[in-house]
Amino acid sequence: MNDLFAKELYQPLAARMRPRHPDEYIGQDHLFSPGKPLRESIVRKQLHSMVLWGPPGVGKTSMAKMIAEISDAHFESISAVLAGVKDIRTAVATAQQLQQQSGQKTILFVDEVHRFNKAQQDAFLPYVEDGTVIFIGATTENPSFSLNNALLSRSRVYVLRALEHPHLMQMLRQALTDSDRGLGAEPFSIEDDLLSTLAHAADGDGRKALNLLEVASDLVDEIDGAKVITESVVQEILANDVRRFDKGGDVFYEQISALHKSVRGSSADGALYWFARMIDGGCDPLYIARRVVRMASEEVGNADPRALQICLNAWETQERLGSPEGELAIAQALVYLAAAPKSNAVYKAFNEAMADVKSQPSHEVPIHLRNAPTKLMKSLDYGAEYRYAHDEPGAYAAGECYFPQELEPRNYYRPVDRGLEQKIGEKLRYLEECDKASRWKRYHE
Repeated sequence: MNDLFAKELYQPLAARMRPRHPDEYIGQDHLFSPGKPLRESIVRKQLHSMVLWGPPGVGKTSMAKMIAEISDAHFESISAVLAGVKDIRTAVATAQQLQQQSGQKTILFVDEVHRFNKAQQDAFLPYVEDGTVIFIGATTENPSFSLNNALLSRSRVYVLRALEHPHLMQMLRQALTDSDRGLGAEPFSIEDDLLSTLAHAADGDGRKALNLLEVASDLVDEIDGAKVITESVVQEILANDVRRFDKGGDVFYEQISALHKSVRGSSADGALYWFARMIDGGCDPLYIARRVVRMASEEVGNADPRALQICLNAWETQERLGSPEGELAIAQALVYLAAAPKSNAVYKAFNEAMADVKSQPSHEVPIHLRNAPTKLMKSLDYGAEYRYAHDEPGAYAAGECYFPQELEPRNYYRPVDRGLEQKIGEKLRYLEECDKASRWKRYHE
């Protein structure tokens, strides 16, 4: 009875269409083309532990199940989102029992393995080492940052790429014509351009493409006795669709990096493209506004100080008005930043100053730079011999030192020869000449 019930359980189209052999695998040609090491090891049943790294819907789970099926291995699957150490021990116990009873190998598939903390990853490491289980981990995050070095050193990392449009079209056409696993048993028609629209909406995600097709198949219209997926059906299921955007994950930080680098590279068009991609994917515009303010200081700085104010105004506009008015203001700020003269002089100067402070003792503030609001402080000579700059020629106390006595004066800020910083550089060089000509030297004569 249980077996009969299990067979009747509904399986989504994406699950039914999983590849059963490398020849059926769509995409990932760099891994499954004839002669590729991974393909050969699967066909020859030479199992090894591995980490499958790639975006959602590219076939990580399908690959693990295919490997288990071809190699006649027992397949144990756990999700790092829901599982804990207890679940790992249960899976290992099953593997040990099978190994003792029949010698059958066990593949332990851990989905979203980056969600496991160090202790959880360490829990199954000994059983990977002694061969009790063949570990296959699936992750959308960079394994270098999310997995233990010990686990990485015992696994091979395979990078899976987002599926391209031709791959998705091939996948959808297979599902339409396959009468055993796909939708071919009850045929219906869909025009190529509408099928292409579904493929584009999937945005590299094969599972999403098949899910969209399956939903569309439930909404087919009957025209002259024939079942047809019409344009209105496709528009209906895509009405609230958003593209892939993994907030907090690799894709998120990759797109932020691309946006920032476009600004740095003075590409207004590139900056607008990545901004649009992030907004289209559902990113919070306020997060982008905050990052844009940082770009103003880090990439433009004093070469054009107006940039910072423009970016702050854009942030405020987004807070006050929301979308779409705020997004347009952020776009304006991004274009201004990209076109502005570039200087990272302040950014570098600040980092150098911070590095000095962290590496030096906590030097005392020189006596002449201390305030003396009380009689006691005055009696201790706080503020004695302080030179009030506004009383000096040109409002500049030439030769004065503002560093601790134990520290040689530093030159952190070095303006670039662009934008307003060109003028700032000229002013600083003039003041430096005044210092050299002055007979007043506080320290370091």
